[in-house]
Amino acid sequence: MSATLTTPEAKYSYLKTCLCQIKDLEAAAAVLNWDQTTLMPPGGVAARGRQIATLTQIAHEKLIDPTIGQILEDLRPYEESLPYDSPEAAIVRVARRDYDRSSRIPSEFMARLSEHQAATYEIWTKAKPANDFGAVRPYLEKMLDLSREMASFFPYEHVADPLIDSEDYGMSVATVRSLFAQLREKLVPIVEAITSCPPIDDSCLYQYFSKKRQVVFGRMVAERIGYNFQRGRQDESPHPFSTSFSVDDVRITTRIDENNLTEALFSTIHEAGHAMYEQGIAPELEGTPLAAGTSGGVHESQSRLWENIVGRSRGFWECFYPQLQGMFLRELGPVSIEKFYRAINKVAKSPIRTDADEVTYNLHVAIRFSLELAMLEGKLEVRDLPEAWNERYKSDLGILPANDSQGAMQDVHWFCGTVGGMFQSYTLGNLMGAQFYEKAIKINPEIPVAIERGNFNMLYHWLKENIYQHGRKYTAEEIIKEVTGAPLSVNPFIDYIRNKYAAIYQIEL
Repeated sequence: MSATLTTPEAKYSYLKTCLCQIKDLEAAAAVLNWDQTTLMPPGGVAARGRQIATLTQIAHEKLIDPTIGQILEDLRPYEESLPYDSPEAAIVRVARRDYDRSSRIPSEFMARLSEHQAATYEIWTKAKPANDFGAVRPYLEKMLDLSREMASFFPYEHVADPLIDSEDYGMSVATVRSLFAQLREKLVPIVEAITSCPPIDDSCLYQYFSKKRQVVFGRMVAERIGYNFQRGRQDESPHPFSTSFSVDDVRITTRIDENNLTEALFSTIHEAGHAMYEQGIAPELEGTPLAAGTSGGVHESQSRLWENIVGRSRGFWECFYPQLQGMFLRELGPVSIEKFYRAINKVAKSPIRTDADEVTYNLHVAIRFSLELAMLEGKLEVRDLPEAWNERYKSDLGILPANDSQGAMQDVHWFCGTVGGMFQSYTLGNLMGAQFYEKAIKINPEIPVAIERGNFNMLYHWLKENIYQHGRKYTAEEIIKEVTGAPLSVNPFIDYIRNKYAAIYQIEL
């Protein structure tokens, strides 16, 4: 350590410089990943995997440098002397958490993992449209092995606990299982009651809709609700995602189906919700470990809140439907706003998670969560995954996917990340989003009226003030309690579902 680092302030300044360099390396790897999913020619995959692995390994080695560990230890008194919510205390606190976790994982492993993720993603993009599970199976088997190896670096009660904790700090298999059990108990009767009603006619959504006009409309909606295209852009990819290179460069992608109006529309709103969170982080946190969403669940709370609670609300379409109808006059001219509103909120047992309605969506997540636990536990072999997937869909939703592309290969997560640790974030996000929105409208009851009038600033600024600006300064648990005054609960989400869908289907729930 340099002899000049004799004061806490000097050590903190040095730490912050090192952390910024690490953040820059991670951003460079993210740019390469974004390019692979949007623009890179197929022939570049091998080199791209190596390049991402190199940057990942360098960033990891820099983070776990013993000098960083010693400085973090030396800064404990400095951190404790500061207010808990000060940026300086939070940077030291979060950096120590990142260091403690990362120092358990060999840099060589991080390079192997990231290289395999890049290769597996490329195989998946070809295997899924070809309905060829056999092509991707060996890659998924290796991904499962790597996921178990990742978990092995940590003490755990369940092999998936370290993977879940990396995405949703403080969560475990036990806590997530408890939430799923509570949700299932309340949701299944609601699903059965609604799906026993005469089905809503949603055929108006499945006509030919020009790709170009879909993109124009989606961009207009994203910009109107708060996504800043001066600090972001939208492209196409096989699976929609958002990515952040800095608070001033946060990008989104979408997937467009010219025979399904909802796919690009709602994936755009969903990814814009993610991106607005990242763009809303306080500028002074740029280049620090705090300049990111605090957890997968909180991130999904924003995408799901904007996509569903706002984007599928009647008030939202009082604002936007005349413009959508005017853009697709031949297709939607004869369709009333009431018919359109009911169509986009149709509840049906379907095979595709990303197309699922709000009521059945969490059942899709629960299926994936249980399957990945079974694979990690060694109770389910990858070769048997398609059959197990189909059995669960038949037992839980009463349907069978048409093929493996709609089944075990439909989601990208196991083919670009790890097996385990990601899917629970969607359900956590649904619960958190409902709890945040419930609190927002208690404090500002005029928010729904403002949305109907096309004013999204009131909700956006409330979210920015209470969630976005803090980045990772607080944990998810701290944010939920601070913002809502209560711990995470399934009740606000269930209340929201009951009230909304009882009105749509005109039944008691």
